[in-house]
Amino acid sequence: MLSIRLARNGAKKRPFYHIVVSENDRIPTGQALEIIGFVNPVSTLGETIRIDADKAKSWIQKGARPSKTVQDLFKKHAIL
Repeated sequence: MLSIRLARNGAKKRPFYHIVVSENDRIPTGQALEIIGFVNPVSTLGETIRIDADKAKSWIQKGARPSKTVQDLFKKHAIL
């Protein structure tokens, strides 16, 4: 089954998350099918979140399920 979830990147105490579509049995930092956005919670200068709404909607229509955190982000940005 496909899931849409966060994959952590970045340095120690400087988190950066990619919003990825991947298989459920893969590890969170493993190979993703597609990157559909990012979240940068410690950004002070630029944007903190970017989500490609068209890609997210198409993956949801294909059967991918967002994780709880990603689902909250989608609701916050009116994607769902």
